[in-house]
Parts: sequence; C-alpha cells; structure tokens
Amino acid sequence: MKFFITIVCGIVLSVLIPFAGMSQAVKSDNIIPETNMRGGKYPQILPNHHVVFRIKAPDAKKVQIDLGKKYDMVKEGDGTWTTTTDSISEGFHYYSLIVDGVTVADPASESFYGMSRMASGIEIPFAGGDYYALKNVPHGDIRIKNYYSTITKSWRKVFIYTPPGYDVNTAKKYPVLYILHGGGEDERGWAQQGKTDVILDNLIAQKKAKPMLIVMPDANIGGGGFGEDGLKAFANEMKQNIIPFIEKNYRTLNTSNNRALAGLSMGGINTLYTGVYNTNLFGYLGVFSSGWIAPSQKDLANAQYDYLQKNRAMVEKNLKLLWVSTGMKEDIAYNNCKTMLAKFDELKIKYTYSEYPGGHTWPVWRNNLYNFAPLLFK
Repeated sequence: MKFFITIVCGIVLSVLIPFAGMSQAVKSDNIIPETNMRGGKYPQILPNHHVVFRIKAPDAKKVQIDLGKKYDMVKEGDGTWTTTTDSISEGFHYYSLIVDGVTVADPASESFYGMSRMASGIEIPFAGGDYYALKNVPHGDIRIKNYYSTITKSWRKVFIYTPPGYDVNTAKKYPVLYILHGGGEDERGWAQQGKTDVILDNLIAQKKAKPMLIVMPDANIGGGGFGEDGLKAFANEMKQNIIPFIEKNYRTLNTSNNRALAGLSMGGINTLYTGVYNTNLFGYLGVFSSGWIAPSQKDLANAQYDYLQKNRAMVEKNLKLLWVSTGMKEDIAYNNCKTMLAKFDELKIKYTYSEYPGGHTWPVWRNNLYNFAPLLFK
C-alpha cells in the first residue's frame, strides 16, 4: 500500500491513502476507470454514471470532491471519506480533492495538466466512444521535441503525432494539422486528454482520414491567447519558429493546401487570429468551442471583421474550409460563437457549423477532432 502526504507551504494537511489494493470488492457491474492508478479500486463508476469516491484522510476535518460541482464527503469511523456524485457525462473530466480548504490531486488517479495546474482526471466510458478506443490497427507515434524560440529566447516543447508507417517509407511527405489546446492547458492537452493519436490511428485505418502529421505546440506565450499581445506573440511563434522547425525536421508538404490550424477555446481564438490573417499559410481552419469574447475582445473582433470585409474574396479563395463547432447551450463559448457566426453571415463568409451534445469539455473536443480530421487535405 502506498501512502501519499500532501504538503502545502510546509504544512502537512493530511495523509491521503488511495484505495489501491484494498480488500473492498468491486461489484461486477461497476466500472474501474482507465484513469485510476494501477490497482486502484476507487473511484468507481456505477452503471448510471454516478461515481463513488473513497479516500482515507483520518486527520482531515472536511473533504470535498470538485468535479465542476462540489460534493461533500462523509467521514466514516476508520477515517475513510466517501461520496457518490450525480450522473457524470461521457468522456474525460478533470476533478480535484479539496482537503480542509486546499485543492489537491487525488493520489488514486492519474494527473493531467489542466486548469493551470496538475489535476486528477476521470474517464467515463460510453457506447459512442469507440472512435477513441485502442484497437488492433497500425499505430502512429507521439514524439516530444524541444526547439528554441526566438520569440521567448528560451527552449520550448512540442508534441508531434506521426502516422503509422512514417519511419518505413522515408520518401513520403505528409500534410500537417497544427492543433492548439485551451486556456489553463499546454502542449500535453491534445496528446493526453485529447487522445489525438488513437483517434487518428482509427480514422486512418478506416481510410476516413488521410495520413497526416499533427503538431501540438504550447500556445501559452506573451501573456496567453486572450489579449492582443499574446495573440500576436503566438502568431509570430508559429510563423517564425514552429512551422520552420517542423518543416526542417519532418517530411512535410509545405503549401497552404497541406497545412491546417485548429484549436479549442483559447486555442480557437488563436486559430482565428493566426489563421484568418494568414490564409496564405493555412488552407483549413477549425474553431472548436470558441469565438471572440464579448465585451473584452470587442476591438479584436471588429478589427477582424473589417479585415474580412475588405479581403473576403482573397480569404475565400485561399481557404478550403472554415469549420466551426461548439457544444450545446451549456458550452460557455456557445453565445460568443453564435455572435461570431451571425457576423460571418452578415459578411457572407462561408463556413461549416457543427454542434455536439455537451459543455465546454474534452468529450466535445475529441468529437470535434474526429469529425474535422476527415475533411482535411482533400
């Protein structure tokens, strides 16, 4: 049994003992999430997608689970805290423990970088998740590379998906999708939470998508992707560093018709800024759960609408596809997206729109990639 001690500012909060290897039986119809640490019995998913959490923190005074909604845990006589959540929707969700007011990761689950910190994650399986299930098909690789940024004057990291067979046929060149994470995440998001490699492996095996490279950079630069400084900095990073690095070190087809740019949430705003102003570089754009934020980005939005009005013919000639998607009304970007699309309609900008049931969450964005990738490089 492993004991985990959480220490914040030098203060021992509690000994948190995950229920890995403990004797509690798992009911045959309960599910152990793939995100649990190896051998971990909790959390458990009930058939109705309610989730049971158990954690041992005998010295704690109050423990909660934060899964978007906070759930109070009940302490038992042996120092074990338990709770059962409401029904949780399909796919991947971040969650945290709150122990005596301090937010920490659950030692019983894998951790992921999200919400600008390491957080626990739980994977809720569902019948429609077959497209991101590991299967007996040829698999590509996720490669991690360091490159030097002339913008930040520092070394930065990029994740790169290479399709099956990339190292076999060394004469073949590939189109490239550059895909961006959301706010509070980094280059790991699409590779880990997004299951990009598995989604593309399955699509390629079914001949639904062309073999392609997928580049997953860190868009946190120049203050982030919400202010103009951050947007400009990332656009320059793409043009001056990321694209040249990829095209120097990988076998790529180096034309706009063989480059795509997409992103979720903050990454969608980066896509609007970098992509719309550079359709000579990107022939395909994907904007997932995004749109200019009102009212804080009003000036940025109006500047882009003015640009589109003056350059509509050129943009439409260059762009093969502008694909915009959101979750449903519970997606926090839904209204911003609809406002942007209304302006596109007014300007007669061509786009393709898609909705997928869900909020501002990874289940929606995985499905966005699944539906966007087959449309590329036709």
